[in-house]
Amino acid sequence: MPTPHRIDSIERLREVIGSPHPGVELKVYDALVPEMEAFLERSPFVVLSTADAEGRADASPKGDDPGFVAVEDPTTLLIPDRPGNKLAYGLTNIVENPHVGCLFLIPGTGETLRVNGIAELTDDPELCERFAARGKPAVLVIRVRVEQCFFHCSKAFLRSKLWTPESWPETQAVSFGRMFAARLGTPGDDALVTAIDESVAEDARTNL
Repeated sequence: MPTPHRIDSIERLREVIGSPHPGVELKVYDALVPEMEAFLERSPFVVLSTADAEGRADASPKGDDPGFVAVEDPTTLLIPDRPGNKLAYGLTNIVENPHVGCLFLIPGTGETLRVNGIAELTDDPELCERFAARGKPAVLVIRVRVEQCFFHCSKAFLRSKLWTPESWPETQAVSFGRMFAARLGTPGDDALVTAIDESVAEDARTNL
């Protein structure tokens, strides 16, 4: 049975949300402009969106010192990849389907920079060494050929109050120990929970 009120066509979608405001297309570029390059120099965080050959999507956060993503030229970005859990969903997706989307953030700044393009992976030793951090070269580098880029306004941050400290909930760390113990069928094993949580914390501290 069809889902009631499902929007399944572009025409129906436009009936609901309307058409873009006149002139809004002026904000969309096919190459980075100086204001975007300056934003990237200050950004310590990006969410990299990918999809596999069948279109199954993944979004992966990546962060380092501000400017860790380098502008090779106005149509090329270089994103270093650091040691991780080796699941590599995003990286395997790029091998299968090179289309990517990037969302760059700066703490306290409402605007974000969106970059869409075509990615490839390289383990060129010189390039990986160029992106060394904390005494370790990058594992590999993601080269993104820019096809579309634009600034996104701050409405999402204003609505969510993401950068408003007084609106933040009390911090509560995720316990991988409790999650894994439950999956192993031993949710009451506090010793196992503690051991896993300590191992995860140690790995986070020593494998940057």
